[in-house]
Amino acid sequence: MSKTLGIKIGSTIYDRINAVRMTEAERQVAINTMRDAELIVDAMVWIGKKFEKLGTLFLNPSLKP
Repeated sequence: MSKTLGIKIGSTIYDRINAVRMTEAERQVAINTMRDAELIVDAMVWIGKKFEKLGTLFLNPSLKP
């Protein structure tokens, strides 16, 4: 991930990664790990929302008394 993309995201995590004294290779590993973690969390949230929508299809109350 480029530094400009980290700046565009505006995350303090990326600011902290850039502020820590480490080699460029270690910094790249840290940034890639954060990106992967964000993708995993986004996927889990997306799946959760899909299950929620699916649940509403089957849990609708019946119109018959």
